[in-house]
Amino acid sequence: MRSATLEDMRTTLRGPVIGPRDAEYDQARKIYNAMIDKRPAAIVRCADAADVMAAVTFVREHGLELAVRGGGHSGPGLCLVDDGVTIDLSPMRGVRVDPAAKTAQAGGGSQLGDLDHATHAFGLATPTGIISMTGVAGLTLGGGHGYLTRKYGLTADNLISADVVLADGSFVTANATEHPDLFWALRGGGGNFGIATSLTYRLHPVDTVGAGVTVWPVEHTREVLTWYREFLPQAPEDVYGFFTVFVVPPGPPFPEEIHRQKVCGIVWCHTGDPDRLDEALSVVQEPGSPAFHFASPMPYVALQSLFDELIPTGYQWYWRGDFFDHIPDAALDIHLKYGENNPTQLSLMHLYPVDGAAHRVGPDDTAWSYRDAVWSGVFAGVDPDPANAGIIRQWCVGYQEELHPYSMGGSYVNFMGTGEGQERVRATYRDHYDRLARVKRTYDPDNLFHANQNIAPAQE
Repeated sequence: MRSATLEDMRTTLRGPVIGPRDAEYDQARKIYNAMIDKRPAAIVRCADAADVMAAVTFVREHGLELAVRGGGHSGPGLCLVDDGVTIDLSPMRGVRVDPAAKTAQAGGGSQLGDLDHATHAFGLATPTGIISMTGVAGLTLGGGHGYLTRKYGLTADNLISADVVLADGSFVTANATEHPDLFWALRGGGGNFGIATSLTYRLHPVDTVGAGVTVWPVEHTREVLTWYREFLPQAPEDVYGFFTVFVVPPGPPFPEEIHRQKVCGIVWCHTGDPDRLDEALSVVQEPGSPAFHFASPMPYVALQSLFDELIPTGYQWYWRGDFFDHIPDAALDIHLKYGENNPTQLSLMHLYPVDGAAHRVGPDDTAWSYRDAVWSGVFAGVDPDPANAGIIRQWCVGYQEELHPYSMGGSYVNFMGTGEGQERVRATYRDHYDRLARVKRTYDPDNLFHANQNIAPAQE
């Protein structure tokens, strides 16, 4: 970008425009995943929706490449673009709660922690992810799932309305009655259709929950997973537990004798009567005595940030995902193999339940195309040392590729990694892909928003 173009942009916008020669540039281009090292020509920190409209218009008229950053939590780094413009929504982090209507409106740069903090004051919440630094907008547009999904559905299922800046720089509100085709696409179709400057959610009564962690030695993976695959789908929807293989971190609540041991386990969230937490989780003895079990009432907002310090911003990440409708016997040995050969302290695999309330939404009601999935799996190689980037990527790719034949074919779009190819995008959207491509043609016919898991506009 020519320096004159950069200065023209600065005169157009209220928020700061950061270029490569500015002192804050290197900090401004940092995102959650330190494996990503992209150098935008400009990072536009938008102060409000008007800034977003002006920035989109400027980028389009100058023929520049564009990426959009909400929380900066994109694993493949799709929120940055080399030699182009990153529209950064991070200053737009306000959340307004209407406790009477049980709704919350979050700015497009808000993180999950912002939303949870604001809603928890009123004893309310909406389903989101499990890391509080995740961007609200990116999570929602991809679908979004977490501890409340079995009881209250996906994040996108609880989206009531979104304010969106389109590729032509115009501003629209999308909901069930205004631009319903766009509203349908926003609920699972990713960032293909515009920039969400604010999102309004339906809230539910959630205050104190039962939080728990149960772990077994990794060599018990077959037995635990055999039990889990039968128990969890039949459990009351107040009981949520994701299965994981990981390495025990050296600190509380884990006892010293299991620190740094490779284990399999379940992380629990119980939204029922707090006095019945121990009863609800008494089943953890069924697959065999655990090496460690912890369960306690906890403010929901505290559970939502439980893993923040364990995997903070600035580590090396490589992740992939797949959907599963069952866990066959043949998959048990694969989970055991990769659990036993976990290469680093922080690498992990999670199987998140996406059944319950998420299954009660019609298969064509939103762009999320896997209403028949039971689990959303993520395979993540994680380490602070750049020297281990190749090792963690190899572990992640090997794990996902060996399990993929037992998957449903596609992945939660927010768990897709770099270099997976267009066929994986199609597999993620299944029969919805062509409909999404038609919506794309309506709202972004020139594919301005293509720094994403891209859906190209349908041909006339």
